[in-house]
Amino acid sequence: MAVQRTSYRGCLLGLAVGDAMGYTVDSRSWQEIREDYGPNGLLGYDLVNGYADVTSYTQIAAFTCNGLLFGLTRGQMLGKMAPFIQYIALSSREWAASQRAWGRPSKCYCWLLRKSELCTRRCMDTRMLDTLNRQRPGTLETPVNNFDSPAGITSAIGVGLFYNPDRMEQAEVDLLGAEAVALTQGSPTAFLAGAVLAHMISRLLDNPKASLKAVTLEAVEAMKEQFGHQYSQAFEVATAIRHAITYAESPGLNPVDVMERLSCNDGARVLAGAVYACLAAREDFDTAMILAVNHSGRSAAVGAIAGAILGLRLGEEALPDFYLECLEPAETLRELADDLYTGCPMEKGNKLFDLDWDYKYLGGGH
Repeated sequence: MAVQRTSYRGCLLGLAVGDAMGYTVDSRSWQEIREDYGPNGLLGYDLVNGYADVTSYTQIAAFTCNGLLFGLTRGQMLGKMAPFIQYIALSSREWAASQRAWGRPSKCYCWLLRKSELCTRRCMDTRMLDTLNRQRPGTLETPVNNFDSPAGITSAIGVGLFYNPDRMEQAEVDLLGAEAVALTQGSPTAFLAGAVLAHMISRLLDNPKASLKAVTLEAVEAMKEQFGHQYSQAFEVATAIRHAITYAESPGLNPVDVMERLSCNDGARVLAGAVYACLAAREDFDTAMILAVNHSGRSAAVGAIAGAILGLRLGEEALPDFYLECLEPAETLRELADDLYTGCPMEKGNKLFDLDWDYKYLGGGH
């Protein structure tokens, strides 16, 4: 099945919608949410000055895409490139620089650093900034901390969207998804969830109509096979996601009770919560968003992942206008999604020259 531009756009825009909706109630108890928004909880954006604010979950995913396209462009134009994880590390550090008022780099590699709507300081875990401001980022072999929060998990969405069978094998995508999260989150439960998420996004991109349950179970099995011999936590991650699928297939359960039971506070359980929200809502975008954010856990992270999955599957045109018209970075995310869809149009030695692409992915927006 041919990959569609609308899938890329839907994924990044859906991610931003879920992130912005969940940001309002993130880490607040279900009781507090009901006290503020009524017995059914939050049912849409709680706008600030007419805008829906995105957080680091959207920012990190976007900067990951930017870094990967920068690396791809260097490879095609210069005939040489570093491993892709190094470009993700570079773009992540540039994002971290965008979050502070001092020490902005005079030369930058990411054109997104010049887009204020993706650089506003809304980091959902400031420990991630401390990690990225160090000289050495984390790796699977040498983690720099034991953080298991979902702070960096959406970088795996950027990795999944970058997938192209001519560019890398599926196992390489899954590994890169884990490595991207491990830059800031050293706990295996966090970065193994990144491997599962990158696998899911890449497979759904290839076939948006595939069974979400089947793709999720395939991703879990692939993660266990690739990483289970080294990390016992692979089975913990798999169990959390399998429980989510079982709950979604169990009639009569109260969805809010299930979300509370899933305890969406670390990377693995946030992913489990997003899978549950998508399946329990029968992939209805509105219903899934409401499910994804109304609980006592990390609402913005669950909303972002659920929004990315359903946005990819349904396409941009299925996302209601009222979600997109007040989403400040919508146009920038569309542009980035289109760049992922087309890929670098230039190669070393050919006569085709794209000034805009050169400006963004060789000049860093200079």
